[in-house]
Amino acid sequence: MVFGIAAVGIAAAMLVSLQVVEKSSAALVANDAAAIPHRKVGLVLGCAPLRSNGEPNLYFRNRIAAAAELFKAGKVDYLLVSGDNHAVDYDEPTAMKNALVASGVPEDRIVLDCAGFSTLDSVVRAKKVFGLPELCIITQRDHAMRALYIARENGIDAIAFAATDVMTLRGGLRTKIRESFARVSTLLDVHVTGRKPRFLGPEIVIGG
Repeated sequence: MVFGIAAVGIAAAMLVSLQVVEKSSAALVANDAAAIPHRKVGLVLGCAPLRSNGEPNLYFRNRIAAAAELFKAGKVDYLLVSGDNHAVDYDEPTAMKNALVASGVPEDRIVLDCAGFSTLDSVVRAKKVFGLPELCIITQRDHAMRALYIARENGIDAIAFAATDVMTLRGGLRTKIRESFARVSTLLDVHVTGRKPRFLGPEIVIGG
């Protein structure tokens, strides 16, 4: 009985969070680079280059491809790569930078944020640390909508360019489920707990 009530409550929370985030953010996500207005900085949200089994992470590959496409199209002048760098052998920002350089993005146009431990950390730090009142978020569509919701609630004028999603049955389903729980957590962070980034620090100006 208790388990059943809890399951219904969780399902209801996931449904509400899905609708809230979709309604506020869906129109701000574009799949075509030509539809993206110019922004000084594109925020590339963190992702590991390899899966836990050592295979290439398609989310990472597609996110890097989208960021490089947007830069080469002249839609952003700089790319802020924000991710987790909590250990010597785990460094998302450097991996993203190296992949972008290999894709033809000049190294001096890439800025690292090594304290992007979560989507909220990455988005809020973009404003609080890197001084960005507006930006273009680069990640897969579902993730982008959650990031856009966080951005709006923190006074950031954000749009998003959607990287190609990963359509494998097992991996895609697992990511969808994880994203559903993450949206519930986001609403709690923004409207209940008021959670802040783990680290802030002195302001860093991108581009002088």
